[in-house]
Amino acid sequence: MKGVRKTYDNSYTLSFLLVFFVLILFRRAFSVNTLSSTESLTISNNRTLVSPGDVFELGFFRTNSSSPWYLGIWYKKLSERTYVWVANRDNPLSNSIGSLKILGNNLVLLGHSNKSVWSTNVSRGYERSPVVAELLANGNFVMRDSSNNNASQFLWQSSNYPTDTLLPEMKLGYDLKTGLNRFLTSWRSYDDPSSGDFLYKLETRRLPEFYLMQGDVREHRSGPWNGIQFIGIPEDQKSSYMMYNFTENSEEVAYTFLMTNNSFYSRLTINSEGYLERLTWAPSSVVWNVFWSSPIHQCDMYRTCGPYSYCDVNTSPVCNCIQGFRPKNRQQWDLRIPTSGCIRRTRLGCSGDGFTRMKNMKLPETTMAIVDRSIGLKECEKRCLSDCNCTAFANADIRNRGTGCVIWTGELEDIRTYFADGQDLYVRLAAADLV
Repeated sequence: MKGVRKTYDNSYTLSFLLVFFVLILFRRAFSVNTLSSTESLTISNNRTLVSPGDVFELGFFRTNSSSPWYLGIWYKKLSERTYVWVANRDNPLSNSIGSLKILGNNLVLLGHSNKSVWSTNVSRGYERSPVVAELLANGNFVMRDSSNNNASQFLWQSSNYPTDTLLPEMKLGYDLKTGLNRFLTSWRSYDDPSSGDFLYKLETRRLPEFYLMQGDVREHRSGPWNGIQFIGIPEDQKSSYMMYNFTENSEEVAYTFLMTNNSFYSRLTINSEGYLERLTWAPSSVVWNVFWSSPIHQCDMYRTCGPYSYCDVNTSPVCNCIQGFRPKNRQQWDLRIPTSGCIRRTRLGCSGDGFTRMKNMKLPETTMAIVDRSIGLKECEKRCLSDCNCTAFANADIRNRGTGCVIWTGELEDIRTYFADGQDLYVRLAAADLV
């Protein structure tokens, strides 16, 4: 009986060890997307968080063998490593000592000697439930109470602090409740994630518009949202795999996009060379496809042609005076230095003035425009004629045959024409200049 008992004990021990090792292997193979207050991610253990669906991965990385270490998010399964968010982009870890953990109800990234190099820096009172961090299916890294996964009550989320990339479901623009402005900042170079020279951010005066900027210098203007798209980026609407939305209310002014086919990936990014790009990835792709990029042409650049002139890629030179206007400085104009723009041939008389209709236009900059969304085009024209300072008008929204009213009372700047996109702009002229 002793021999039987010994055999039984050995069999039991072997079975227990087998189950134990299977559980360990299963845990390693199983994608974990949460970090509890008792856990940590470290460079040395090479552990990562993987989003549901295995699309995104969060962990430590470096861009080459000699670069410092960063905490970031990237696409997990793509053949081309693509980073979409970096926590400590301007405060990297100089060596392989680094850990991410939850301390005092905040996510904290610790480096050498346990020095904090990055933190969520959330101020909050005593919480009964512990805090967890979670990488969501859409690539958003959030911190929340363990008992509450309501998105509106997240304590912190990475999508509010984008780096150079906008992913589907992320928002670009203002959260008016908190005053937070979410904008994109380029990498310093292709292998340096630190903050670069280029920004893409929303300005909310009169009609909201996005600007691509190099430092404080404007390089490109998106044009206002016309109900369907930003009028200065017509290519962004030409995909059946994406839906676009711009929200403007008392709580937020923000742009977002969604994928209608989740087997395709898309991201909006500003690269280190100053180009805003829509990139797409199909299941058969081996590299990212540039769906569109801006600025590409001289006409995409901010204020290429000066006041009261418009840019047309099909003319040479590209800058043209609006009907009823002539070059302000003929010598400069003939030398193809068009920045001084154009001036009226005939001064406005206030009474007796009319309008020339310009089709397929990128509307002028709206910094000093007047907006009334409650009236239509006919009433808009009447208001413009009744105001001697009015220089042009247009619909604010092109849907449903056009609604809303935008009135310009100053110089018309940063205008261009498109072949089949854009919208109608009505420019005020003296009676003598009407054709």
